[in-house]
Amino acid sequence: MIEKDKQSNIFIISGPSGVGKDTLMDIVANNHPDTVHIAITATTRKPRTNELNGINHYFYNETKFKNLINQNLLIEWAKVYDNFYGVPYSEITNNLNLDKKVLLRVDVQGAKRLKKIIPHSIFIFINPESEDDLMLRLKKRHENSDVDIQNRIKESRKEIKEADWFDYIVVNYPDKIDKAVEELTILLGLIKWK
Repeated sequence: MIEKDKQSNIFIISGPSGVGKDTLMDIVANNHPDTVHIAITATTRKPRTNELNGINHYFYNETKFKNLINQNLLIEWAKVYDNFYGVPYSEITNNLNLDKKVLLRVDVQGAKRLKKIIPHSIFIFINPESEDDLMLRLKKRHENSDVDIQNRIKESRKEIKEADWFDYIVVNYPDKIDKAVEELTILLGLIKWK
């Protein structure tokens, strides 16, 4: 269990696949390396180009991932797009103990589960400017098939309808990433509103 007073330094970042969650989080963390930690999630999916084990994710086979579940080592986990994803407790607690702000990247269903487990955390939804913008982002990845992109767009429609229960919504406009980075940095309490 994570104490109530420490939960205010946990930031749940969610939004549709391809909206730029990783990019925004990486920029904020790189700008504030001594105060921000991005929780490394565990997954059974294959690494994308340039992803490294223990840096971007902990990559496991299904058997090892299920062992993490059985040992209660994950604060939250789910099966998404045919792969398991989960957040190790240690990624949160170890960094809270270092007085860092911890960012957790989860899908909307994971955020809902975390709202019950760590309700005093800050929940932030990253929204695309439009569905066309999201489609373009997914295509630019060159990691997803046309069918996969269509499935992710369909899922994004459901996820965007859930945004209203989040504490904050940040729109990641195309070619205006600095604005979204600034908003996220302000929400983390790292800079003041201008």
